[in-house]
Amino acid sequence: MSNAISLVPVAVNEPVLNYAPGSPERESLKAAIRKMRSEVRDIPMYINGKEVRTGKTSAVRPPHDHQHVVGNFHVGGKEHVEQAIEAALAARQAWSDLPWEQRAAIFLKAADLLAGPYRAIINAATMIGQSKNVYQAEIDAACEMIDFLRFNVQYMRQIYTEQPISSKGIWNRLEHRGLEGFVFALTPFNFTAISGNLPTSPAMMGNTVVWKPANTQVYAASILMQVFMEAGLPPGVINLVYVSGPVAGDVIFQHPDFAGIHFTGSTGVFQDIWKTIGTNIHRYKAYPRIVGETGGKDFIMAHPSADVPALVAAITRGAFEYQGQKCSAASRVYIPKSLWPEVKKGLVNDINSFKIGPTEDFSNFVNAVIDEKSFDKLAKYIDDAKKSPDVEVVVGGTYDKSKGWYIHPTVLLAKDPKYVTMCEELFGPVLTVYVYEDAQYEQTLSLVDQTGTYALTGAIFSQDRYAIDLAMRKLTHAAGNFYINDKCTGAVVGQQPFGGGRASGTNDKAGSILNLLRWVSPRAIKETFVPPTDYRYPFLQEENANGSPVRQQAEAAK
Repeated sequence: MSNAISLVPVAVNEPVLNYAPGSPERESLKAAIRKMRSEVRDIPMYINGKEVRTGKTSAVRPPHDHQHVVGNFHVGGKEHVEQAIEAALAARQAWSDLPWEQRAAIFLKAADLLAGPYRAIINAATMIGQSKNVYQAEIDAACEMIDFLRFNVQYMRQIYTEQPISSKGIWNRLEHRGLEGFVFALTPFNFTAISGNLPTSPAMMGNTVVWKPANTQVYAASILMQVFMEAGLPPGVINLVYVSGPVAGDVIFQHPDFAGIHFTGSTGVFQDIWKTIGTNIHRYKAYPRIVGETGGKDFIMAHPSADVPALVAAITRGAFEYQGQKCSAASRVYIPKSLWPEVKKGLVNDINSFKIGPTEDFSNFVNAVIDEKSFDKLAKYIDDAKKSPDVEVVVGGTYDKSKGWYIHPTVLLAKDPKYVTMCEELFGPVLTVYVYEDAQYEQTLSLVDQTGTYALTGAIFSQDRYAIDLAMRKLTHAAGNFYINDKCTGAVVGQQPFGGGRASGTNDKAGSILNLLRWVSPRAIKETFVPPTDYRYPFLQEENANGSPVRQQAEAAK
């Protein structure tokens, strides 16, 4: 065992391919996109290692081309959730008993499959189904997913190898058991890597899982499931179902073997889940683990000493990459009055230079938002801003749903720092700027900290180290991921463990050992090699007149 532990491959971040014109990866990806767009995939659920079709299907349509159908997924019901739970529970003991190296090998193989033969396929699925440009798909569906799998194996090894000390004649050890029951993975649309990590991280630690992806991410999720199965994942370990949230919740949260939830999604949904678990707490065999990353109202704060070109680039990327649909996306920015004219000019120039359109055209920087519901919500925020005397539309402010769900990147200038778009999560390419007086830097830091309920990501731009130190102290609890002179997006597995506090989640840091520790229940084991045969301790022995133990005297006489 010790030799096997020492030989586990050391995790390193997967290199990002550049997809430059003429490169082999570009041609491979374009071929995969052409093939996938030319066919209509039949997408089954996967329960106990078997494909499950119901005949009741829902169409998969690219957000940037919503009249085109690329697949139909089979919609499940209550009975399929029950079947998935039964399969997970039936597989639990054998999977948990499997040596951890054997579990690790499956996920390391999955990482290599994604890095090799499945790279173009998973990127193409993400570009088509979730409307991500080539770079955003590459850093998500390929690189981050691969990193989650490889680094989590390294963290698992670290957990199992760290053991307690032992006194003379005693052997102490710590056993990290999988949870007693099944884990529910409820995953979002915006990151294929998060969709894959939420079920695999508990599974890696010996748990079995019921996985429900967002309907708008089923296209890529189904391919991940195929990869896991090809890598050797046994039946029942991860069960993929396409059901509505209420249908899943009604079954799962009343089941006595519910052991935990791994969640990424909206704050409102997560709070409702927590409330439901609390109501049903008496039903469960053990207290469920509740791990969730939710929304953010992420900020960039500029000090008067900020480097303006670097600040503008960070705002442009942080706010508008993937159409602002990252949990970490910048959606509120605080700019000192002295810098605003130059920052404004830079932002307007950047946004006017954007090419907007379908992901299949690699020259497009901005693509469509995920669905019509999101489009309508964002359009309303923009329309309300146009009518408000407290807001100026600096650039953008247009939208079009005729072909795809296109919201033009928009910058709003708010006179009121508590205007609605400074406080509420919009989850789209709409950024709000507040300009403050240069002398009000410290007061504005307090404003940043006290605005809204979230605390996911944030950034400070300054070339003044005292100003940076002040920001770090004033904003201690304002962001779980805090960036200095960088955009507030782009956390890398193994480098910046991701998660936030307050209304942004439980801050269990995906991509770190902290997250994996949530999916085990430790058992401390003490073994004594030569146990005592008499209950009496030395202090209980009788004394004779000279203070010597009577028993010791008697033993000496013999």
